[in-house]
Amino acid sequence: MQENYSMKDMDIKIVTKKRTRRELDCSPEKQEVGSELGYLGGKIPTQWGKRKIVPQASPKKDDDGVRGRYVYELGDNLTERYKILSKLGAGTFCCVLECLDGQTGESVAIKVFRSQCHDAAWTEIEALQLLAKNETCSSRLVTREAEMQPSPAEPQLKTQTKSEKVLEKLGPSLHAFQRSNKYCRFLVDLVREFGRQILESIAYLHDLHLVHTDLKPENILIASSEDTKIPDYKKYSQDGMLCLPKSSDIKLIDFGSTDSGSESHSYVITTKYYRAPEVILGLGWSYPSDLWSVGCILIELFWGKTLFRPQESLEHLALMEKVSGPLPEHMIQNSKCNPGRYFRGGRRLNWPGGTIFRPNIKAVNDLDCLRDLVPQNAEASKKPLGDLLHGLLKFDPSERLTARQALDLPFFKNST
Repeated sequence: MQENYSMKDMDIKIVTKKRTRRELDCSPEKQEVGSELGYLGGKIPTQWGKRKIVPQASPKKDDDGVRGRYVYELGDNLTERYKILSKLGAGTFCCVLECLDGQTGESVAIKVFRSQCHDAAWTEIEALQLLAKNETCSSRLVTREAEMQPSPAEPQLKTQTKSEKVLEKLGPSLHAFQRSNKYCRFLVDLVREFGRQILESIAYLHDLHLVHTDLKPENILIASSEDTKIPDYKKYSQDGMLCLPKSSDIKLIDFGSTDSGSESHSYVITTKYYRAPEVILGLGWSYPSDLWSVGCILIELFWGKTLFRPQESLEHLALMEKVSGPLPEHMIQNSKCNPGRYFRGGRRLNWPGGTIFRPNIKAVNDLDCLRDLVPQNAEASKKPLGDLLHGLLKFDPSERLTARQALDLPFFKNST
């Protein structure tokens, strides 16, 4: 189990990037999964935001085949066992289909990877198999089933096989739930329960020497699609009622980018809104990068807005400084990211002088510091929650909380 991570002890190993910046820097409007459908099959009830879910038509043949995506028609048999019912979403590496299991009669979700993305498929399958093999009490992780099935050659595909992974059917993602409720803020007690489960899952991954590398609300699913409405005195929603999940159980998904945490890496990881400073600065990353993402996620859940939405890396660093204070000087001096533009005299961030997007200055000025982001109605939880976020959003990875250290904090121990 990894408890202390020192940057000084890390030997930076240059390896080929798994994803390009363009692939990772996707906005919430172009997320890897369907925003109104549960990633693994759980449909958001139509009463959430009163949106009518319209069945999707089959994709056009010439839209996907040239990009290496699986070409299909609704009603096709994916295999002899699974019949395609609908498309649930699409990502950089795959599309997600709702299928009928001919043997059990149940509806399942199947990830079909692009023909060029077999490596990502096997990475996820191997990670899930490792998690299932070592699973103890961590029921938060999606480990029900993972399989790779070759299929007959498809004339539209450039390879002779497609990669499939069958997963359990779950509810919507945390992002989809918030979006369908007009980005209302989750109650602090619910954020506490979500945070506990997220950190338990991350601690479990790190114990197995795995780094998730792509933590975000879209990759955290509510286990059930059932919901309930409660009176909301702040009237976040239009009808004066706040829709909440009946169950607070969640599960972590998308292990296609997991990597070993036993050594430091330098390629770019994580959707940019949740990307840790050491990744931006090119200092190498390991387990602590996941914890930075968790801090950003928790703020988004109780704030109702994405913490960092930068147009460029310099603005991203300026936003981080507004929240967490000045970057440590040793991180600036060792930075690999265009130091001439980003820093002045090798000692401080070149902001706003170095930005090429002048409107971004206002975005930085409008962002509150960390202590002011914690909701006032958190009451007795305000200080414990602030301490947790302060520990997760430490610039220096060696000073950042580990998952197990975070779970031992008063915010989780002394719930009120």
